[in-house]
Amino acid sequence: MLEYWKNSRRVLFRPILHYSTTTSLHLILMPSFLFWLFAAVMLVFGALVIINRNPIASALSLVVCFLGLAALFMSLDAFFIGIIQVLVYAGAVMVLFLFIIMLLDLRVEERRKMNWVAFVGGFLVAFSLLVQILAVIGSTRIAKQTFPPLASQQADDVRNIGLLLFGNYNLPFQVIAVVILVATIGVIVLSKRQLR
Repeated sequence: MLEYWKNSRRVLFRPILHYSTTTSLHLILMPSFLFWLFAAVMLVFGALVIINRNPIASALSLVVCFLGLAALFMSLDAFFIGIIQVLVYAGAVMVLFLFIIMLLDLRVEERRKMNWVAFVGGFLVAFSLLVQILAVIGSTRIAKQTFPPLASQQADDVRNIGLLLFGNYNLPFQVIAVVILVATIGVIVLSKRQLR
């Protein structure tokens, strides 16, 4: 199979090799066009999050961006992280965002005009940061090396994460749940005061 990819002159896409975590020596061929497709979906809808003037359209664009990220995690055999990406971020967190957006006054945002000086300044800062990141990556020797294959795991990653989350990190997990609940109640109280 690999010889076919080496000797073929008309190649539309090259496979990306990675080791599966289920078996130790099993190679999985992931076509790189899937990677580029999901990466393009993430970049396009990530840009739409910023460009859209309507906050609901921005939130829905962020959902599609999260789905593209989940697909990239799935292609790397990180199924638990991909499912959590869909359930937690694209599901629960985005429902919370949309709930908060619905409580806000959207007419004030529609009347606000765009500040072009701040827009151009922000674009220049972001572009200079991108140039610096690319310069550092290009000059680093480690960035040019290929990543070694992941070691195969005997136990399931869901079991390991569950044991850590509800064993060692049980208290921070409960504290985060209380903080999210307090934030939601605070938004409801503040929106009720503004309506009165």
